[in-house]
Amino acid sequence: MTFPVYLSIGLWQIHPHFFFESLAYAIAFRLLLFNKKKDTIAPSQRSSVIVGGMVGALIGAKALVLLQHIDLLWQNPEQILLLLLQGKTVVGAMLGGLIGVELTKKIIGVTRSTGDAFVYPLIAGTAIGRIGCFLTGLSDRTYGIATNLPWGINFGDGIYRHPTQLYEIVFLLGLTVFLQFRSRCDRQEGDLFKFYIIGYLGFRFLIDFIKPDFHVFLGLTAIQIACLLALVYYRRSLVNLFKFTRFDRSA
Repeated sequence: MTFPVYLSIGLWQIHPHFFFESLAYAIAFRLLLFNKKKDTIAPSQRSSVIVGGMVGALIGAKALVLLQHIDLLWQNPEQILLLLLQGKTVVGAMLGGLIGVELTKKIIGVTRSTGDAFVYPLIAGTAIGRIGCFLTGLSDRTYGIATNLPWGINFGDGIYRHPTQLYEIVFLLGLTVFLQFRSRCDRQEGDLFKFYIIGYLGFRFLIDFIKPDFHVFLGLTAIQIACLLALVYYRRSLVNLFKFTRFDRSA
């Protein structure tokens, strides 16, 4: 396999990152529209919340990717400019989107939790997007460190690396199964989103130990620090995550 793996559609050769990222957005948005049928807030309010989340996600994705690769400022300034234009990080988008949503809710006066509707669209979009990350290869900078494990992948530089993009897809599939089961037990409105946040950020905190990124503080990357801070914020929900009480057969 030669990376990047371009997709042939007729006479066109489409870059995998562009194709799967576009597909991820389309499917996630479609799932979100489907979830609106079960919405607990007015359609106009939901639209405002979505816009606020999108703006926050864009800012967060760009800000955290810059911090994640801050070492390029003195090593390769041209590369950091390219990252600012093209780079983004799921963790930054997630946390930035969360802040954007909460600020928007305060502005328009929404007090109910609105996150549960976003959970499965976010999982689907992230998993599909990671296929594009994997097929893009080295330029995507989402691969892992070198490994001797039999499933190591040579992305084109002769080094067999952890396919951390595939690890994430497998984790997201497992997280979906867990959340489906957990949602049938006692929980409050908004808990499903908190459980998703805790699960994903916990995974990213651990998986980034086998990624060759710049470690800015105490052996941690900027993404790991962001994950850790968010997990501390959600520490009470972390305790409730494994409280499986009153299984609801009707869910």
